Amino acid sequence: MLTPRRVLPQSGDFVVHARRLEPDDVVQHGRLRLTSGAQTFLDLAPGLMPHDLVSVGDALLRGGHLSPEELRKRLARADRTRGVVRARTCAPLLSPLAMSRPESLMRYWLVTSDLPEPVAQVPIHDRWGQVVAHGDLGYPEWRVLLEYEGRQHAAEEQFGRDIDRYSLMAADGWLVLRFAARHVGGPTTVVDRTRRALISRGWQPGRS
Repeated sequence: MLTPRRVLPQSGDFVVHARRLEPDDVVQHGRLRLTSGAQTFLDLAPGLMPHDLVSVGDALLRGGHLSPEELRKRLARADRTRGVVRARTCAPLLSPLAMSRPESLMRYWLVTSDLPEPVAQVPIHDRWGQVVAHGDLGYPEWRVLLEYEGRQHAAEEQFGRDIDRYSLMAADGWLVLRFAARHVGGPTTVVDRTRRALISRGWQPGRS
């Protein structure tokens, strides 16, 4: 067990927190000793809203700093730890397939709504069965895709690739919903437009 220092550093610019850590809660990164991905997730839980905590957890998974098993073990021994209820609620929602924070947010709004759970990184096939593109999120049963458009999509070369992707998706019968940063900060736009798209493709509310 790692014992906190008796005298903690003091600074008016920082709030210092102390916590007793087990050896498994600390990892070595180069010459630095850092909290593990699971411990970091737990430490951030009290101060982050659930959607932000999920986006952090997705990033930790995506970067190889966390595994579901490591998180399960850490949360199993976190009884009475501040933030553990929120951490345990958010842990099942994590996915390493969200490629960015906005994608994590879109997915969070959908999985916590009454809509069916979306599939991440949906493969799009050409007429010969070859995978030619991936959709950020989607519903293969109803052929609805959701795409996040960041600033990088405005670059000329990326814009051209996007046109090809969207044309291939549409040619194969996919309905593509495109979202920007101003749409993903809350659930309203993402959930409402996805609901309308799913209904237009035959999904019936009340059925998953």
